Amino acid sequence: MPVKKYKPVTPGTRFRIGNAFTEITTDKPEKSLVEPLKKTGGRNNQGRRTVRHRGGGHKRKYRIIDFKRNKDGVNATVLSIEYDPNRTAWIALLQYADGVKTYIIAPNGLKVDDVISSGEGVTPTVGNTMFLSEVPLGSNIHAIELQPGKGAAMARSAGTYGVLMGREGKYAIVKLPSGETRRILLTCRATIGTTSNPDHQLEVLGKAGRKRWLGRRPRTRGVAMNPVDHPMGGGEGKSSGGHPRSRNGQMAKGQKTRNPKKSSSRLIITKRKK
Repeated sequence: MPVKKYKPVTPGTRFRIGNAFTEITTDKPEKSLVEPLKKTGGRNNQGRRTVRHRGGGHKRKYRIIDFKRNKDGVNATVLSIEYDPNRTAWIALLQYADGVKTYIIAPNGLKVDDVISSGEGVTPTVGNTMFLSEVPLGSNIHAIELQPGKGAAMARSAGTYGVLMGREGKYAIVKLPSGETRRILLTCRATIGTTSNPDHQLEVLGKAGRKRWLGRRPRTRGVAMNPVDHPMGGGEGKSSGGHPRSRNGQMAKGQKTRNPKKSSSRLIITKRKK
């Protein structure tokens, strides 16, 4: 899936590298699978700002995605590959043999008129959802469940995938996109293949305004503030700022923030790479 470089006709297009959208087949979403999406602007239910640098952005509608893929034994035909403003990967519109339509995260290489299915005994081809107990060892998988029946939680963004390394008792050993290796119950599901839009990381917005369209407001560096506003603020001239940390003092770049008493720690074999 290629990206395209824009001619420098304006300052905003001089460095812009955008998506060519060659895999997208339609620009109109399925009306029955769309619902309103309300913006928060970083505010909580009391109207207080709890997340900085949020606000504005283009109006969006939410596409209802089937993360569970629990319609077993019924073949589904791919009707279209679509853009979703709420995620980095493409989505695919499926129509099952009984007429039901759903959206899924599109795997890389999935095309219109392909037939996919889910459940026990399905073939391990791209787009099919299987239990980890049946996935061949060494396969690339995405949309991985962490709890049986809860729906896909891991490897959902553009160009990501996990690798099934082995099986151990009632657990599968999966290497996740972060580099972490962990045990996941064999009764959890995963989809064969990698997620679509692998060139997403090559895109360059080109100007600050495009970031505003995405709902992100300007960010002020901590070292540019006063000591009263940020732990890294103050000093004469361009001082280093001290240890990198957040506004509330939480250390960055090396400080461990994971709770050591977290119940899932026993399932992690190798921690994610630094």
